[in-house]
Amino acid sequence: MAIENQRVAGYAFLQGMYSDAFFPDHLVDKGKAILLRLCERIEAERPADLTALYALTHAATEEFNALDEEFAAAGSEIETFARESIADDFGFVASSYGFEDADAEQLIATRDW
Repeated sequence: MAIENQRVAGYAFLQGMYSDAFFPDHLVDKGKAILLRLCERIEAERPADLTALYALTHAATEEFNALDEEFAAAGSEIETFARESIADDFGFVASSYGFEDADAEQLIATRDW
């Protein structure tokens, strides 16, 4: 499914992580794919309120939890810089779909990184 939201379609997800050799590009690609799948789900399911949005973002956060294990196996990790980059992109997604009032911490409340 192609992303319909033009703001999202043209956005460079996790750009800072791609710029840092500490984060293997193939794993950052997986993180970007998680965020794009989140956007596809938002467009398909059209969450009506923050509770519905948070259910979607929490599912995506769980995918990042699993991805953190792959980062660790590659000698990397989702550390402070990565956490901020990922959280910022979750916030970007929320605001791009009309949820400007979404709480940044609640978007990724299920994180263990």
